[in-house]
Amino acid sequence: MKTKLPIALSNKHIHVSQKDLEILFGEGYELTKMKDLSQPGQYACNEKVDVVGPKGTLKGVRILGPVRPDTQIEVSIADAFALGVQPIVRNSGELNETPGVKVIGPNGEVELEKGVIVAARHIHMHTLDGEEYGVKDKDIVSIKVPGPRGLIFDNVLVRVHPTYALEMHVDLEEGNASGVRNGDLVELIK
Repeated sequence: MKTKLPIALSNKHIHVSQKDLEILFGEGYELTKMKDLSQPGQYACNEKVDVVGPKGTLKGVRILGPVRPDTQIEVSIADAFALGVQPIVRNSGELNETPGVKVIGPNGEVELEKGVIVAARHIHMHTLDGEEYGVKDKDIVSIKVPGPRGLIFDNVLVRVHPTYALEMHVDLEEGNASGVRNGDLVELIK
């Protein structure tokens, strides 16, 4: 049974719906790819927006593509405090009862009623990886991080899907606290 897998740190970013994209950048607008991300079909875009909360603004937040059904902003706990919104840890796509903010683009702005989350730590696995690691979709595992700032991440959601590539995702704060860098190997503990 395999146990080692790569980890990656995720910075603040936004996923947008087509409707919101067109308000922010203009009718019929399409995202432009800057670079591919580790997950197949996902990419960082050239487009950036400003995110405005009751207390502050995050300038130049990068959009990740492709478009999604709902706009979602993923920030760290410190970013949430800077915006002046309650930091709520959620799995991607679970947006009910999350704070809203204003998003400003070059052509317009969108007032979101919900959508700001601190993304819960998670692991992406291809279905073949799930078999090799002995886990299934929606399992909760722990991850051991080695090194001088080593620690154990509990409550790590496993996402298994035929389109995913093997990688654990944490936000910058979690990654920096444990001293990891993109591509470092960590150990799955069941």
